[in-house]
Amino acid sequence: MSDIIKITARPKLKAANLLAAWPGIGNVAMIIANYLKAKINFKELGYLEASYFFDPIGVLVKDNVVEEPNFPQSDFYYFKNPSGRDLIMFIGDDQPANKGYELAHCVLDVGERFGAERIYTCAAAMTRIHHTEPPKVWGVATSHLVTYGLKEYKLENSSNLQIAGLNGLLLGVAKEREIDGVCLLGEVPTYASRVPNPMAALAVLKVLAGMLEIKIDLAELAKMAVEAQERMKQVAAEAMEEYIDYFTEPIWERGEEEEDEGPQGEN
Repeated sequence: MSDIIKITARPKLKAANLLAAWPGIGNVAMIIANYLKAKINFKELGYLEASYFFDPIGVLVKDNVVEEPNFPQSDFYYFKNPSGRDLIMFIGDDQPANKGYELAHCVLDVGERFGAERIYTCAAAMTRIHHTEPPKVWGVATSHLVTYGLKEYKLENSSNLQIAGLNGLLLGVAKEREIDGVCLLGEVPTYASRVPNPMAALAVLKVLAGMLEIKIDLAELAKMAVEAQERMKQVAAEAMEEYIDYFTEPIWERGEEEEDEGPQGEN
C-alpha cells in the first residue's frame, strides 16, 4: 500500500486518537470534520491516492480545453493537542462504489503508523424526532469494554442498528484488527435525511470534544443549527403535504383503477 498512502509529514504524536469522516445522512460527519478543521490548528499529514479507489466518469472543459480527471480529496491532518491526546483526522470527500474495505484498511494503517489508540467516527441515526426537538446522541463501540466507558457521557443506547457506509464500516474493520473504536450518532428526522443537519452535528460534537479532550468554540455551529431549523421547517411541511396527498386522492384513484381492471392483478 506504500504507493497508495502518501505521508508528507513526520510528527511525533502522543497517544493519538483518529477521527475519520465521509459524507452520509444529514452530512453529520462532514459538518463536524470540516468545523474542526476550520477552528483548530490542524496541519497536513498526508493523503490517499484517490485514483486507486475512484473511477472518473467524465472530465471538465474550460475555454474549450479538457482538464485532467478530478478525484475526491482523501486527506489526513494532525493536531498537537496541548490539553490531551493528539488527534489525527481523515476527511474523505466521497465514498467509493467499490474498494471501501481497502480504503478503510489504508486509513487504519496510517492511524497505526502514528500510534493511534482509538478510532472515532460520526454518523446520523434516523428516528421519529421532530426538527424542533433537541437531537439526542447515540453511542456504539467495538467492544463491551469500550461501551462501558461511554456511560459517563449519558448517551442513548440501541441494541440493534445498522451504520451504512464507511462511517460504519471503518469500525468493523477496526474490530477485525483489534483496534478500539467508537461511533457517535446524532438523531436526524426521517423526513429530512437528505438535508444537512448542523443540529445533529452540534449535539455530537459537544460529546466528541469531551472524548477527544479538545477545546473548541461551538458558537458558530450553534448559529448554523438555528438557521437550519427554517430549512427543516420547510422540509417538514413538504413531507406532510406528500403524506396527505398519498392518503387522500391517490388512494381513491387507485381504487377506481382496481375496479376497472378486475381480477387482472391477481396471482
